[in-house]
Amino acid sequence: MVEARQRTIERILTSSGLLTQEELATALEEQRKEKARLEKVIVRLKLATMDQILDLVAAQLGMERVKLEDYKFSEEALKAVSARTAHFYRVIPLKKTKKTLTVALADPFDIRSLDDLSLLLDCKVKGVVASEDEVMKAIEGHYGLVEESVEEMVAGMGEELGVVREAEAPELEEIVDEAPIIKLVSLIILQALKERASDIHLEPFEKTFKIRYRIDGVLHEKTPPPKRFQAPMLSRIKIMAGMNIAERRLPQDGRIMLKMLDRDIDLRVSSLPSLFGESIVMRILDKSAVMLGLEEVGFLSGHEELFNSLIKRPNGIFLVTGPTGSGKTTTLYAALNKINTTDVKIITVEDPVEYHISGINQTQVKPGIGLTFARCLRSILRQAPNIIMIGEIRDVETAEIAIRAALTGHLVFSTLHTNDAPSAVTRLVDMGVKPFLVSSSVVGVMAQRLVRTVCPECPEAYEPSRKDLILLDKKEEDLKEGRLYRGKGCIACAYTGYRGRTGIFEIMPVTDRIRDLVLEKAPATVVKKEAREEGMRTMREDGFLKVALGRTTIDEVLRVTQADIE
Repeated sequence: MVEARQRTIERILTSSGLLTQEELATALEEQRKEKARLEKVIVRLKLATMDQILDLVAAQLGMERVKLEDYKFSEEALKAVSARTAHFYRVIPLKKTKKTLTVALADPFDIRSLDDLSLLLDCKVKGVVASEDEVMKAIEGHYGLVEESVEEMVAGMGEELGVVREAEAPELEEIVDEAPIIKLVSLIILQALKERASDIHLEPFEKTFKIRYRIDGVLHEKTPPPKRFQAPMLSRIKIMAGMNIAERRLPQDGRIMLKMLDRDIDLRVSSLPSLFGESIVMRILDKSAVMLGLEEVGFLSGHEELFNSLIKRPNGIFLVTGPTGSGKTTTLYAALNKINTTDVKIITVEDPVEYHISGINQTQVKPGIGLTFARCLRSILRQAPNIIMIGEIRDVETAEIAIRAALTGHLVFSTLHTNDAPSAVTRLVDMGVKPFLVSSSVVGVMAQRLVRTVCPECPEAYEPSRKDLILLDKKEEDLKEGRLYRGKGCIACAYTGYRGRTGIFEIMPVTDRIRDLVLEKAPATVVKKEAREEGMRTMREDGFLKVALGRTTIDEVLRVTQADIE
């Protein structure tokens, strides 16, 4: 069959005039050295493009030619074919009618697969011609991990990978050191890195063992390994993280340091007992990631100038607020990078240290040995720093030491978990810090969220509706080219329409009037109203500005922001 395929390709290329006999001979000689498919060799030698070859093949075979990067996949068609079947036959379903399923083939000459699928799915299956790379990326994007490679990895392990009971912990230790399980866990981590995931979730249920990646803040379910691999896989991860595999009744935390894709990766591992086994989450910290500048964080010009003025104060506390995963630490790192010069000493106290910054002294807290934020802060003040960054203010003791540092001439950066900027000052008072200390030390507060950005590979302009314009409080002429933008969905963004994230912000400088309100113990709603009157732009308003610029969508801004409280 391989020889017949090769002869057919050669005939199509020469009879069409796309290649001369001499060019074909050159390509065949290179093919013998590389042992690759002829069409890939031809493209590498720049004798023809893959599009030219596929167009000829489609015409010769009487099949439709499609480009998957612009294709809108049918959910009904995708559900009609299992992940295992798609991987095995190397096909991606495109559309489905009552009688016919249309699929794109990685190899258009593999007509036998269409017959197999027709019998397997009990319907007529029609094939179309598409690029092999596009087909395989689409399969991976829609169906996740290559299930066949998972099966191959665990082949030969047989029944010893059955459900392992608690009494079998010694035997389990031997199983998790088997090469297939090691490879399987490595594959899951590697795949997460390739897909730009920030977290890996391994979740046991009664009959399934789910694997989900958090990509751009949203969870995506991947094709999981069989349920019987649950126990050895989770135990392998716990061993890698230095956790106790015999302890399944209590939560545990651990850490994995490894090098993958020429990058230093730090995985923070958390296990939590659940009804059907331990749920494990691995947070990915890429220590070799490029530090962002303030422009890359997502500031618009007005906010960037205000932010710069606050972080260049000689003393005081600047707070960044938001929920976990909203990019607070990344923003603070960008700020430190901006003001990190040879004439200032900067010390940070973090949990954990996410990125290494040259020229900055970074300390990691270790509560297990009593090295808390508060204890670190006391020692740091004896180191005579100019600028201090505290990973998070979690208690009144840490807050009071930070305030004392700010009042004695230090510039202090830190984070809090509040929904908006005005709530931060009232939260400190609620924690037990005296209002006069808050009002005299805090110089500014910034709240932020992360929104997914429109995929740069597949942006699609559309006419805004009257409802959109009212919501944005814009006229058509205020928009980028009078239109709004969204992603159509392509291979690059795994057909979500989004790729990457940017920040939306609200920045509240602590003015004299706001200091008075803090001293009066005014509620957050009153502080917010005053800040709005003084010109503060809310996160939702900042998000809508980015919608108008074509960077994100209305739905995305509404997803991450609360309704503004007037």
